Amino acid sequence: MDQERERIQADLRGLVDGEVRCDDVFLEMYSSDASIYQIRPLCVVRPRGVADVVACVQYCAENEIPVHARGAGTSVAGNALGPGLVLDFSHAMRRILGANSDTVRVQPGVVHAQLNSYLDGSGRLFGPDPSTRSVTTMGSVLALDASGSHFPRFGAPRDKVVSMQVVLADGSIIEAGRHAVQSNVTSSETDSPRRQLVRRLAELLERNSQLIEQHRPRTLVNTSGYQLHDVLKDGQLDLARLMVGSEGTLGLITEATLKTDLAPRFRGVALLFFDRLESAAQGALALANMGASACDLLDRRTLSIAREADVRFDLLIPPAAEAMLLVEKDADDLNTLREQLQQIVVRLQRRKRLAFDARITIEKDERDLYWRMARRVIPILYRLKGSTRPLPFIEDIAVPPETLPDFLVSLQNILKTHQVTASLFAHASHGQIHVRPFLDLADPEHLRTMQDLASDLYAEVVALGGTISGEHGDGLSRTWYVRRQYGPLYDVFREVKRIFDPHNILNPGKVVADVPQPLTKNLRPVLAVSSSLSDAPAEPGAAADAAPRRSPKLQLIWNEESVDHAARACNGCGRCRTTSASERMCPIFRFAPAEEASPRAKANLMRAVLTGRLDAEELNSDTFKSIADLCVNCHQCRLECPASVDIPKLMIEAKGQYVATNGLRPADWFLSRPEMLSSLGSRFAALANWSIGNRTMRWIIERVFGVAQGRKLPRFAQRSFLRRAQRRRLTRPSKQSGNKVLYFVDVYANWHDVDLAEAFVTVLEHNGVPVYVHPGQLASGMARLSKGAVEAAREIARRNVAVLVDAVRQGYQIVCTEPSAALCLTHEYPNLLDDDDARLVAQHTSEACTYLWRLHLDGKLALDLKPVNTTLGYHQPCHLKALGVGSPGENLLRLVPGLSVTSLDRGCSGMAGTFGLKRQNYRASLRAGWGLISSLRDPAINLGATECSACKMQMEQGTTKPTIHPIKILAMAYGLMPEFVGLLSARSEELIVT
Repeated sequence: MDQERERIQADLRGLVDGEVRCDDVFLEMYSSDASIYQIRPLCVVRPRGVADVVACVQYCAENEIPVHARGAGTSVAGNALGPGLVLDFSHAMRRILGANSDTVRVQPGVVHAQLNSYLDGSGRLFGPDPSTRSVTTMGSVLALDASGSHFPRFGAPRDKVVSMQVVLADGSIIEAGRHAVQSNVTSSETDSPRRQLVRRLAELLERNSQLIEQHRPRTLVNTSGYQLHDVLKDGQLDLARLMVGSEGTLGLITEATLKTDLAPRFRGVALLFFDRLESAAQGALALANMGASACDLLDRRTLSIAREADVRFDLLIPPAAEAMLLVEKDADDLNTLREQLQQIVVRLQRRKRLAFDARITIEKDERDLYWRMARRVIPILYRLKGSTRPLPFIEDIAVPPETLPDFLVSLQNILKTHQVTASLFAHASHGQIHVRPFLDLADPEHLRTMQDLASDLYAEVVALGGTISGEHGDGLSRTWYVRRQYGPLYDVFREVKRIFDPHNILNPGKVVADVPQPLTKNLRPVLAVSSSLSDAPAEPGAAADAAPRRSPKLQLIWNEESVDHAARACNGCGRCRTTSASERMCPIFRFAPAEEASPRAKANLMRAVLTGRLDAEELNSDTFKSIADLCVNCHQCRLECPASVDIPKLMIEAKGQYVATNGLRPADWFLSRPEMLSSLGSRFAALANWSIGNRTMRWIIERVFGVAQGRKLPRFAQRSFLRRAQRRRLTRPSKQSGNKVLYFVDVYANWHDVDLAEAFVTVLEHNGVPVYVHPGQLASGMARLSKGAVEAAREIARRNVAVLVDAVRQGYQIVCTEPSAALCLTHEYPNLLDDDDARLVAQHTSEACTYLWRLHLDGKLALDLKPVNTTLGYHQPCHLKALGVGSPGENLLRLVPGLSVTSLDRGCSGMAGTFGLKRQNYRASLRAGWGLISSLRDPAINLGATECSACKMQMEQGTTKPTIHPIKILAMAYGLMPEFVGLLSARSEELIVT
């Protein structure tokens, strides 16, 4: 950190209560967003309240430092990026301050989806819905005037604002709303900042009223420039309305009072398929007077990606479809809704003969699936291989709706002229088009194409009376072109900016600028520096102090350029910041919603190292390690990321770099070797079991091993299952042909729950499947890998693969009762060992319930199951979900007669392997798993069930109800091991096997 940043950090830490960071690693996380740009800020502040915002603005005004407001960082135009001080409102200023019958008061960091979840109980909602509403903050929605698909039904955010608290460029606070231009006020009120703003603005707008109306686009939506045409009306100036869409260049919103809408009672969706893009646009025009709530258009490329991404879309979308309209209607009763949807289909398919096929649904699950196709396919385009990407630099144009069919033809011709392909998605009902050309930011020829393409396309848009931005603002992408759109009105914009911000410290370079940046300046670097030992020049556009830099020596197995591709594939969309109940994305971010906890931040940091923006030595720093440790290797981000970025692998690489240089910390060293501790505990089982129940010993264990004193720990078995297996001669290979299993035991079943291992063997034998337990197998090593001890994990993998691959060649299927072990063998071992044996082991490994469920699907599973009359709550572990096999354990449980199974779909348990064992993570772990724990406390549920030993520990931590493995339930139902009933706690006496 240089001296200037050290001074700024010290100064601000003395002025604000919030967090202040100026170190390289932290600044790099805030240097990019969902756009193609990257600018490292000078400082990042997370304000706790308006007093912190005022202090920061005053400090920046005194020291001539720019101020940039930031929410979730989901802007695609670079609206919140800049070289000054970044105020992150999403971290602490995220409270809903109150609501009444038709308004709500919010802070800027409130997430849009969480606001609507809060309002849902009163039958209200905030109608405008940008596509990133699950993560975007209300401050960003207002700063950009982001309308979304439902603009025809609910209008724009500027139509919803009543008033807002704003911090001006000099640090003064005003309540902006509707203000009389002429009024009887005292002399002190005349001198107030708000009265001066109202007076000067009113004079400016009155003087230029004809110019404002003359150069106003003829579109239904517009967020380019300042929206001045409807600010001054009937002798009143609406300051709040002017602030909406101003991109933080006129003031910083710290609170806002917003109108809410009555939520539709019933909603339905019609999908209409067309053989030509222009036909779909004409269809949208034909629906203009039919009261659609939304009408979105998807092109052929987007539909193709949707088919590939989800088999449900492949079945839904006809192969001949060149375009699709998604049309939503709402009504107060289902019959009316169904009739209105039918009328839409009849009008476009039979009368107009534009659509050739259609689908209708009023079911919530199907409706949500259809909308998922429209809202989540664009980020999936980043999964495509190669160096070209769908770049969002001209993706927000809008034209008068009646011109849309002809404009789409012109758009295609312009793309053909520049020999560029693109994806297209449009809010067709209001003429707004999101087009993303496929280009390579590392190719100078493509950069020239970007500039020429933008110039030609914007010229066509302006000629039609359109706008260069319909809902995403100007930002860094379009400010260069604002003067071309507005001509002499641009000077009025500049005067508005001078009235509010005479010293140009509020988000400079956006909307208006003395010297706007060109389209291709400050682009995000994408090329990795040399991985050789010799110094290599840094990526052009990297930080000045970044060269020369070298790429680190990689710890994991990466295919050629795949580490660069993995980090680059993250487009910064921010969907990994979601806390939606329908997704599991990042349990750590859910209870600690800070940027460094998001998977996106970790991809950005690894890309910074690989491109030379951060020195590779930062990987060895405690700051980088603390961020990497926020990844608990649950793999949910890898599954749910639209671009399928493998963040867990990137973070194991980062942790491996640190451990290779610094080694493991003592507590991590112990926790990365659970098999050693379990073996020792089992050898002295009586003493160990007494110790884990003794308060004094638990205090000692916490100090020595770092295991939280309050964490319930599993008891140790007096004899490991491997020793039992030897006595039962299970360690001898079977000579039978057909299905046969090598049981990979792992830590928990071997030293703690040997009854689980016995149950699994017995169930397999009951189904005629011989079991072989190789005596030379070691624990999987997942704990070492999660801690970054890559070389130690690699040695374990090498030894396990050596003994397992021979069994595979003899016809054995490797089966694990621990999902983490199955994931380690199938997903992690190929990352550690670049050989065919590791891949062969991975291909022939499965989790126990998965194996049994496949037997059932093949008609080979015995169904002589006795009734088990009880109700249990089933939790699917993250690592089982990461295997991509569905929910086989739950499916098996539903085969048991009399057993009532409740799915506890409340996300991650919060245990996250050894994460929840550590003293410093104990409370955080419980917060992360509170949803699951509270669900299990339902009196109707008698016990819990899950395949994961760590999840079992967490489920039993927060309730007296036992949690058992589905294999044990199956063994009970088979009547093979009835003594299991006696092993359950008193709470499970209701469990009856008949």
